[in-house]
Amino acid sequence: MAGIVLITGGCRSGKSRFALEKANSIEGKKFFLATCPRVDSEMEERIQRHQRERINWDTIEEETELSSVFDSIPSDSVVLLDCLSLWINNLMYHANGKNLYLTEEQIKDTCTKLGQHILDSQTKSVFIVTNEVGMGLVPETKEGRQYRDLLGICNQTFSSLANEVYFLVSGIPIRIKPSLDISL
Repeated sequence: MAGIVLITGGCRSGKSRFALEKANSIEGKKFFLATCPRVDSEMEERIQRHQRERINWDTIEEETELSSVFDSIPSDSVVLLDCLSLWINNLMYHANGKNLYLTEEQIKDTCTKLGQHILDSQTKSVFIVTNEVGMGLVPETKEGRQYRDLLGICNQTFSSLANEVYFLVSGIPIRIKPSLDISL
């Protein structure tokens, strides 16, 4: 049974670097599960730069069907899924292309199934990166508010399934689950 470590925070807060450091500290074959679509040359350059940073990692690119990836990963492997934020974006994009509207209930169900699938997998540890987007301004557009809400539901679902949760602020990790027992 896999253990899940959820790492959240704002954009450029050091989440991916922290996740990579934590994952590298565990023995096992390493897999990086990337959800980022290759949309332009700038994104392509970012992807290549990040791949160079992950020596000895196998990269798997999958924008939407994450459960199927865990079916093919060997047992006792370490997985870094980066990131749920783009995964939700990709799910919305594909749904909108089919004139479908994703509901909070659908996302909660999808995330619960994926999370349980991960927990039931034979992977050793799964580090999951996501953005915390609910701490800023209310998005101006309906689609922006839907994205914020769906990602919030996704993050809540995965945090409830995770063994550990970290929140990063300016490169500093704060462990929020399990919480530290501080007796005064």
